[in-house]
Amino acid sequence: MNLIFFSRGQGKARHLNLSHPVTLTLVSLMAVLLLVGIFVAGVKVGVRGLDLGATGGPVALAQERAELTQIRARLQERIDGLSLRMGLLNAHLIRLNALGKRLTQMANLSSSEFDFDHDPALGGPESGTGSRGAEVPDLSAMLDQFDRRLAFRATQFNALEYVLLGRQLSAEIRPTGRPVLSGYISSYFGERMDPFDGEEAFHKGLDFASDRGSDVLAVGQGVVSWAGPRAGYGVLVEINHGNGYVTRYAHNSAVAVAVGDTVQRGQAIAVVGSTGRSTGPHVHFEVLKDGRQIDPMAFIGH
Repeated sequence: MNLIFFSRGQGKARHLNLSHPVTLTLVSLMAVLLLVGIFVAGVKVGVRGLDLGATGGPVALAQERAELTQIRARLQERIDGLSLRMGLLNAHLIRLNALGKRLTQMANLSSSEFDFDHDPALGGPESGTGSRGAEVPDLSAMLDQFDRRLAFRATQFNALEYVLLGRQLSAEIRPTGRPVLSGYISSYFGERMDPFDGEEAFHKGLDFASDRGSDVLAVGQGVVSWAGPRAGYGVLVEINHGNGYVTRYAHNSAVAVAVGDTVQRGQAIAVVGSTGRSTGPHVHFEVLKDGRQIDPMAFIGH
């Protein structure tokens, strides 16, 4: 193969025979030298890159690993703390549930109204924000749920306390028991012969014959609404117990309370006598409900 070159100045043509052994050797040698130069340059660039990596890469990697270890340690501490709090809340909730069940049973209340075995039923329309796929449980959300359950249990206990206190108050103010410590019933509630004129009359209470000077006792908690003489009753003490209940203690020789005083069940309020329309020392005992006398036998117990 021949290559022809033209000279601009002289316009002469020159021939280069590539098949000549000398020419072929020179061309091959130049190609080899070019390849060797490229290889050497590449090696130098690679070595420089390794040097840079050796001086910066491992140090940065070690720092990142140390930071990651610290983050993991802090995260584990937080998780441990939250787990401990959840355990304490759960134990507290279990104790509250057990106490609530016991109080409900002792008070003979409906378990459907005060249910300490199950959480309240909840519901409502969709929020419209779309559903989310399953995620790793969020401890903060679980703690919030425990707080809500405890708040609901507190509401139940407040309602239970209100019911129990109401029952206790009703039991304290409801007339119960006898107005004297010793004595006997000398006249019952209802129709009887009047001891003064012998005519048939309606007796509106119970008469308790007792020793003169013995204590007259309140049969329930209440407020004194009368303490003094009243026609037919002699010296009378009247107690308003609320809920429409009033009790009267008549024919006393003296009183130990004044109008407006608060008295308790079993408290001495007067002294047995025979004042007013009476034939002897006794207590005329009346129970009124909403202004009407009712039979006290339902309240004295025996």
